[in-house]
Amino acid sequence: MKEVVITVRDGTRIGAAIYAPESTPTGSGRFPALLAASPYRYDNNALPAGPQFLWRETGPIEFYVKQGYAYVHMDVRGSGKSGGEFEFLGPNEQNDLYDVIQWIAAQPWSNGKVGGLGQSYFCMSQWWMGIMKPPALACLGAYDGLNDPYRASCYQGGIPGQFLPGYWWNQNRIINRFPANGAESRWQETDLDALVTAHPTYDDFWKSRNAAERLSEITVPLYSIGIWGKTDLHTRGNIKGFQQAKGPKKLQMRGPPNAWAANAEFNGAELHEKVLLPFYDRFLKNKETDWDRRAPVEYFVRGANVFRTSETWPPSGVHYRSWFLSGEKSGSVTSLNDGSLGKPGGAESTAYTYPNPGWVSGVVGFGPSGPPNWDPARRVLTFTTPPLEKDLEIAGPIKLVLYASSTARDTDFVIKLSEQFPQSSEDRTKGINPGFQVVTKGWLRASHRAVDEARSTDMEPYRSHDKPEPLKPGEVYKFDISIEPNAFQFKKGNRIRLEIANGDSPITDMLWTHYYQPNKIGQDTLYHSTKYPSALILPVHE
Repeated sequence: MKEVVITVRDGTRIGAAIYAPESTPTGSGRFPALLAASPYRYDNNALPAGPQFLWRETGPIEFYVKQGYAYVHMDVRGSGKSGGEFEFLGPNEQNDLYDVIQWIAAQPWSNGKVGGLGQSYFCMSQWWMGIMKPPALACLGAYDGLNDPYRASCYQGGIPGQFLPGYWWNQNRIINRFPANGAESRWQETDLDALVTAHPTYDDFWKSRNAAERLSEITVPLYSIGIWGKTDLHTRGNIKGFQQAKGPKKLQMRGPPNAWAANAEFNGAELHEKVLLPFYDRFLKNKETDWDRRAPVEYFVRGANVFRTSETWPPSGVHYRSWFLSGEKSGSVTSLNDGSLGKPGGAESTAYTYPNPGWVSGVVGFGPSGPPNWDPARRVLTFTTPPLEKDLEIAGPIKLVLYASSTARDTDFVIKLSEQFPQSSEDRTKGINPGFQVVTKGWLRASHRAVDEARSTDMEPYRSHDKPEPLKPGEVYKFDISIEPNAFQFKKGNRIRLEIANGDSPITDMLWTHYYQPNKIGQDTLYHSTKYPSALILPVHE
């Protein structure tokens, strides 16, 4: 490993580490480079690549060096050994990516071609590499990364999120303050939490950091690889990257169920050997590989545990089917209402008051045995189907059409779509709710309901988030709530469950919780009748 300093256009000195083979197999001494850019300090690469270090998202560096690639790990400005102030994907950071790529291409050991590599922030940087169009950039291997930080993390549905300005930024400060080698400790002065809080609507601060609005400017070959288990953060970014980029492109949606599993997959050699290396060899070494023969879209179906292929996303053959919310009891779960999903019936509305006196941690109460036997359904609203008569597979965007009113001038809707398992007789006797697994989620703050029609589709409303509009207490509104896309097979005998709450919990949502503000007090009423046909719309794939 060789440490270098690269001076960019405004005079800021950018620190980077270069890992390079001694020579190419031909002995020419020139080889292609992979660039990874993040605020996580390259001098932490000595740490083991384990899921306990979630930010260790470089992939297997030595694997690529052995394959004849130079691996360049850049500390973005304001982090590690780079000068300047941290901007969180700001305009100067975007320019730095261009300048560093061109610097790499000019080195005597370079063959003039550079590819992007990395997960999460490393992937977020890649969207900007493509948008900035440095001539030496040859391709992007974008694994698990958002491109719209306002909508994907900081204000999902307009609701303030805790992960990025809270957990992530404090963790990043620790990474920089206490690097693995113990040298050159750095305290980052930027107050990202204050910056995010100061910009609660989609304004110029967010527009300048939103790669999603400029993805069509990406013309280099793109391999966009997303993770179904990251619906709280990155999933939609990889899908949008594939849909909007203009160059040669493919999409692969993979099955790791959570952030830790995705981290482990990306740091292992198997994914790179079978998936990414053929892509890089094709566009950085001009080798003939299987990348050209791969289907445009490959997607893993959780539940079925198989990969399927398609020419497009969503896959052709998908049809959208509605399950209507109902006031009839499902008899399958203890919740605030135990409603049904299927056809309208029973009571025509369901009301709930918040905060609920039974909430213990966020919207979660504890079960009959107390902690740690938490019970996420008991203190929220649920609508559940009868047991499925056959397997049901979905693939694509998901939407909830919800008719609701509130006594408050604003309220939040936090939606979870789950597969509910049969309840054992023993659990039923003990009053313990049936087991389940969350498939995907959706969010909307009622005052952020305005839709940008020009950017919306019927199944994917695009919120403008620029001019919040308070509710009129007691008035019924129709909310089209986008639920994060997924591919999943619900099994015969299990049930589909929809949870609706106005908050979440660090117990059930861990890193991905949202702030429950003290002024969130009131009563919401959901309507499910012939006049107000609230419905869950799923992309059924048969």
